[in-house]
Amino acid sequence: MYPIIDAHAHLWLRQNGLIDGRKVISKPNGRADFMGEERQMMPPYMLDGANTAEMFLSNMDYSRVSAAVITQEYMDGLQNDYLAEVAAKYPDRFLCCAMVDVREPGFLEQARQLIDSGFRAMKLPAQRLIMSDRRIWLTSEPMMELFDLLEKRGVILALELADGDIQVAEVEEVIAAHPDLKIAIGHFGMVTTPHWQEQIKLARHKNVMVESGGITWLFHKEFYPYRGAVAAIRESADLVGWDKLMWGSDYPRTMTAITYTMSYDFIEKTNEMTEEEKAAFLGLNAERFYGFERSKLIELPYIVNMVE
Repeated sequence: MYPIIDAHAHLWLRQNGLIDGRKVISKPNGRADFMGEERQMMPPYMLDGANTAEMFLSNMDYSRVSAAVITQEYMDGLQNDYLAEVAAKYPDRFLCCAMVDVREPGFLEQARQLIDSGFRAMKLPAQRLIMSDRRIWLTSEPMMELFDLLEKRGVILALELADGDIQVAEVEEVIAAHPDLKIAIGHFGMVTTPHWQEQIKLARHKNVMVESGGITWLFHKEFYPYRGAVAAIRESADLVGWDKLMWGSDYPRTMTAITYTMSYDFIEKTNEMTEEEKAAFLGLNAERFYGFERSKLIELPYIVNMVE
């Protein structure tokens, strides 16, 4: 049995984010004030706005997911302090990404401090750098200094991009200047938007991978069993190879529509992929790319449901 590893999930104690000058704040019952609009940000049983490691571990254990990569997003606010605690408490279950706010001065020194404290990956929600009043280019001098730091320190960059190919040329320049920087492209290249394949093609570079966090959200109108998502995964494999693709859930936001198990079992149940392809996509590629140790990955039994 291969390990199942989630390459894209979120944790926080409290949301306190900012997108283009507008706030995102936790509310009770899984809801949030999302830039002035009330949204169901998490499942309604998350009563106090806290999206904790223990709640996620319960879901992971039930769904037989051995480990997860915890990423961050500006909409949630910086969660570095909490994620440092999570990584220390559950080192074999979680690889946590640090995050700095590159929209504010002093981020490079903060990045150094976070790396020195033990973070082995860093998240950059680059789609948030295209703002109504300005744009921060990935190729700007301060950003290239950040990428140079990550490359030299062996820190993985988790990178989300704007729709389609808007920022692809910038990323190509970053890769050319920092060929040893390991990069994971998130949200499966914003599949379902025009020219999404251009983001996938970035994984033709030796140190670049693609993870599918949010793919069930992007194919939400189609819904389970997400045949369009399976077709997109197969198309991507034709472009870059099965060894370049990783599964991600985007927990807990996607759990407002489906269960955690549903976020990956449509892959297990499809007849459009071989068992070897499923194993690579659901765990083996992430194990290799993020450096999880097989001997430390927990093996979880299947628990029979009361409805079975």
